[in-house]
Amino acid sequence: MNRLEVDRLQHRPAMRPARLSSAAICAAALAAAMLAATARAGVPGRSVQPTLQILPDPTGAIETLDVNGPTRRNSAFFQSLGTNGRTCETCHVADQAMSLGVRQIQARFAATHGKDALFAPVDGANCPNARRDNAADHSLLLKHGLIRVFMALPDNAQFSITAVHDPYGCAIVPNPNGGAPVVSVYRRPLPAANLSFLSAIMFDGRETVAPLSSGTTFLANLTSDLTHQALDAVNGHAQAATAPTPGQLADIVDFELGLFTAQARDQHAGSLRANGAHGGAMQLSELPYYPGINDTLGADPTGAAFNPGAMMLFSNWSDLDDRYGDFWDNERDAARRAIAAGEVIFNSAPLQISNVRGLNDNAALGKPSSFTGNCTTCHDTPNVGNHSLPLPLDIGTGHATLAGAEPDPNIAAGLAELSMPDLPVYLIQGCPNPFNAGQPESFYTTDPAKALVTGLCSDFNRGKGPVLRGLAARAPYFHNGAAANLHELVNFYDRRFAMRLTEEQKRALVAFLNSL
Repeated sequence: MNRLEVDRLQHRPAMRPARLSSAAICAAALAAAMLAATARAGVPGRSVQPTLQILPDPTGAIETLDVNGPTRRNSAFFQSLGTNGRTCETCHVADQAMSLGVRQIQARFAATHGKDALFAPVDGANCPNARRDNAADHSLLLKHGLIRVFMALPDNAQFSITAVHDPYGCAIVPNPNGGAPVVSVYRRPLPAANLSFLSAIMFDGRETVAPLSSGTTFLANLTSDLTHQALDAVNGHAQAATAPTPGQLADIVDFELGLFTAQARDQHAGSLRANGAHGGAMQLSELPYYPGINDTLGADPTGAAFNPGAMMLFSNWSDLDDRYGDFWDNERDAARRAIAAGEVIFNSAPLQISNVRGLNDNAALGKPSSFTGNCTTCHDTPNVGNHSLPLPLDIGTGHATLAGAEPDPNIAAGLAELSMPDLPVYLIQGCPNPFNAGQPESFYTTDPAKALVTGLCSDFNRGKGPVLRGLAARAPYFHNGAAANLHELVNFYDRRFAMRLTEEQKRALVAFLNSL
């Protein structure tokens, strides 16, 4: 186990309640699993110096930490294991927070006339019959950073699905292997870093083959899930003729588990570690974590109550005194105070939460028609920003904008703030209304999300919220790239959940999100 891994585990007990032993069990399980991962890499017990890569991004600089030492470019992560030239790095790039940014996608298309492996027609185009050099055939990837995800409708589906808007001609197609038809949805690539904080693998959880909800099995199950995901990615995205070897899959997973990415520098505030702040990838790698930490619904295994003040990275900047600085010092300190103010807004500004599948139909909450929450209601993992237990939600971003398709005025108002992509729209029939028991419901969606995996009406439009670190480097946002920038994202939440933020508050919240 390398020094950073030991340090990371040693940081865990400091933030855990001492009265119960379950969190200690979590840390012990994580230590054993990390030791096993290090042994698989062939360096048991060897001290490794972590490496830090710092690269410019639109608002400053992003840094990526590799706790396993100097990045090995001969790792299977960087090898073409399929037939179309793709590697894992094709869609997971360091200066884009181990995801993909639209500006870089467009530059790659222009430089290669669409011949870059990213634009392989299998899923790097609107439909698989795309012409490689025709930008219109890749418009969803070029404008919104979307990869086509195609899945067969589950045999046990409780609903019927019909394409009512099919702009590219492949929304629902016959299954070449027979059986249920294949449905196309379009999603952003998730970062291949910060994976040791995950509670579900993929937006719809389809690669969570072993649950990530118990500290005693967390890292072993995470390794199993990521191995399964890597296998599917090589076979699918890279169109492998032969499956990758167990050694190649282990190499990919070990590399990914060693990566942490976060914003390191802001162009106005400077270093995000200055004056007692805790930004950056090194600090992120040292954060305590176990499944259920600070759980919104009270399922923290230590018994600790949910604390809405989950973000505490920049609290030391809230009262910076610029009386003795020059003009540039004062400008920098003002930017830092704005970031701190945005963090307070994230933790405490009230949201009126209604019509959210996963919350307003949740029995653990008493199925309230509406209740007051805040950003950390859904982003509860301290200083990370995802949910520490599986809780896929439907906040409305997958709803359709066709005339008359969205009955909720708050959702419609939120969607109007976004740069919505022109996606296929599906009519869903045969499901009950989750907010009005016994009443049938037909509705429209651009992405059934988890329901396309389970076939259950209760899972419609429900997907996981991603880890929020490294946001500035990987625009656009939401699973469907509907928010071109963080200003659109904040405006969506402001309208969708009746936050009623002032313009100054919105700017502060954007400054905070850009600093993650």
